[in-house]
Amino acid sequence: MRQSLPRHSRKLLWLLIPAGFAVVLWQTAQMARESALDSLQQDAEDELRLSAVGLTGHLSRHEYLPELLATREIIKRYLSGPPHQDLMPLNLLLDRFRSTTGVSDIYLLDSQGTTVAASNWHKPDTFLGVNYRFRPYYQAAIAGHQGRFHGLGVVSDNRGYYFSSPVWLDDLNPDSAPVGVMTVKVLIDDIESSWQSPDTELLIVDQNDIVFMASNPDLRLRALSPISDERRAQLRSSRRYADEPLLATGLEETQRLGKDSQLVTFGSGPLAGSNYLSLIRDLPQLGWQMHILKPLTPVVEAQWLAMMLSGGLYGILVLGVGIGWQRHRLRREREKFASRERATLAQARDELERNVTRRTQDLVAEIEERRRAEASLRQTRDELVQAAKLAVLGQLAASINHELNQPLAAIRAYAENARAFITRQKWETADANLEQIVELTRRMADISAQLRQFSRKSDDQTSAVSVSSCFDYALRLFQARIKEHGVEMRYPSDSEELWVMADLVRLEQVLVNLISNALLAMSGTENPRLTFGAQRDGDMVHVWLDDNGPGIPEEQRQHIFEPFYTTRPPGSGLGLGLSISARIIDDFGGRLSVAESPDGGARFIIALPEASEQRRQRSVLPSSTAG
Repeated sequence: MRQSLPRHSRKLLWLLIPAGFAVVLWQTAQMARESALDSLQQDAEDELRLSAVGLTGHLSRHEYLPELLATREIIKRYLSGPPHQDLMPLNLLLDRFRSTTGVSDIYLLDSQGTTVAASNWHKPDTFLGVNYRFRPYYQAAIAGHQGRFHGLGVVSDNRGYYFSSPVWLDDLNPDSAPVGVMTVKVLIDDIESSWQSPDTELLIVDQNDIVFMASNPDLRLRALSPISDERRAQLRSSRRYADEPLLATGLEETQRLGKDSQLVTFGSGPLAGSNYLSLIRDLPQLGWQMHILKPLTPVVEAQWLAMMLSGGLYGILVLGVGIGWQRHRLRREREKFASRERATLAQARDELERNVTRRTQDLVAEIEERRRAEASLRQTRDELVQAAKLAVLGQLAASINHELNQPLAAIRAYAENARAFITRQKWETADANLEQIVELTRRMADISAQLRQFSRKSDDQTSAVSVSSCFDYALRLFQARIKEHGVEMRYPSDSEELWVMADLVRLEQVLVNLISNALLAMSGTENPRLTFGAQRDGDMVHVWLDDNGPGIPEEQRQHIFEPFYTTRPPGSGLGLGLSISARIIDDFGGRLSVAESPDGGARFIIALPEASEQRRQRSVLPSSTAG
C-alpha cells in the first residue's frame, strides 16, 4: 500500500500540471481580451466622435449658401423677367460664389426643374438645360422647404451632398409659390481623403443601408448587408446611386458588445477574412450613420502576450516547486553520504595543495629564469647600442683627430709667439695670442663634450625633445667631414619649432647613425646634398633626412631594418645600426621607415608622438647638456 500511493500521486500530479496550465492560459487570455477590447473601444469612440463632428461641420457650413443666394435681386429679376435674357452676369455671379466658398457647383432651377444658370456654364459637363425635377432636393424646395440630398450627379457621376432653397418673388406673401430653386453641390472626396489611416476604416451608411462614403475606396457604394434584386432595382430607379451594382460588403456580426458596438467579420468582399471592432454613431442632422472599424490585431496580440507571460510565470512556479522538492530529496541523500564526501574532499584538497605547491615552485623557477633572460637580453641590447655608438665614434675618429689637431697646432704656434712677444715686452700682442689660445681650448672642450654626450648611456626615460636642436647637436660630430667633402646642408626656412616625446641620448644616436649612413652613401656623389625637414601630422611629428646619393633599391628596403643586414662590403659594418635605430624609435612609440628621396637618393622618416605644451616647459635643449 505504501508503494502504490506515491505512484498514484505522481500520476495525479502529471494530470494536474497541464490542466492547471490550460486553465491559467484561458483565464489570462479572457482577462487580456476584455482589457484590450475596452481600450480599443475607448480609442474608437474618441476617433468616431471627432470624425463625426468634422464631417457634420464641413457639410453644415455650406447650408446657408442657397438661402443666401435665393434672396439676391439679380436671381429674382431673372426668374421674373422675359425669356432669352443674358445669362452671363448670373453665371459669373454663381461661379464667383462657388470659388469663394469652395463648393463644387452652384446652379439655379426654374419652377419646372430645369437648370437655367450654373457656375459650370463653361465646362463640357455643364448643368445648363438639365432637368432635375425628379431630385428630392428640388421637390422639397419647390414645396417651400429647405432641401437636402446626397447621391451621384446625373451629369458628372460624382458623389455629392446637395443643399437647396426656394426662390420667392414675394417673401412677405404666405400664399405665394416659389418660382425657382437655388442648389449648392458639395463634393465629399476631400473629406474621405482625411480619413486615411492604416488601422481604421470609416464608413458613412445612409438611410438605404448603402455605404455612401468610406475611407476604403473598395467599400464605397456597397450595401451594408445583402439586398434583393427587387430592392436593388428600386434604388436604381431613384437615380441616387446611378447604375452602381450595389454589391454587399460581406459584413457579418460575430458578437454583440453593446447597443452601438459589436465584433464583426467580413465573409466576402474587399475585406474578406478580416475581423474588426465596430462602433456606430447616428448623424440625425444628415440622416446618416457613421461606422468605425478597428482591427482586432491589438486584442489578439495582447492575448498572446498575456498568455506567454502567464505561461512563463506558471512554468517558473512549477519549476520552482520541482526544484524545491528535488533539493529536499537531494539534501536527504547528501546527508546520508556526507561523511564519505568529506573524506573524499579532504583527500582531494590535500592532493590539490601538493600539486599547487609543486606547480608554484616550478612557476617561481620559471619566472626567475625568465627574469634573468630578460636582464641578459636588456644588457645585451644596451651593449649593442653602446657598441654601435663606439662604432660610429670609430668612423668619426679621423675627422675628430683632424678637428683636434688643427687647434693643437694653432695653440703651439700662439704659445711660442706669446713667449717671444713677452721677451720683447710686447704685452698687448702677447695677450692677444693668449686669448686665441683660450678660444682654441674652448673649441677643443666643445668637441670633447660632444663625444662624451654621444658616448654616454641613456636612462631610458622619455621627455620633450626639440627636433631641430637635437639634429643640430648630432650634426656637430660631422662638421669636419661635411666641410672636407663639401656637403651642402638644407634646412626648412619657415618651419616652427617642433617637440617630440623621446630620450635625448638615444634620439641623438639615431640621428647620428642616419647622418653617418647618408654621408657614406654620398661619398662618390658629385655635389653631395643633405636635406633635413620636419612637420606635424595630427598628433605625430614626421622628421625626415634626404640625401642625393644612389638610393636604396626597392628589394633592399624590405630588409634594411633587419639585424646584420648590410649593403656595404664585408668588414665595413655589422649591419646593426638601422636595426637598433628602428628598435629605439619603436620604444618611443614611433616608427622608422625608408622611402625614395625627391633628390634621387634615400629618405629616412622618423615618426614620433608630439610633446604637449606642459612637457615642453619642463624640458631643456640638447646644447645645454654639453658641459
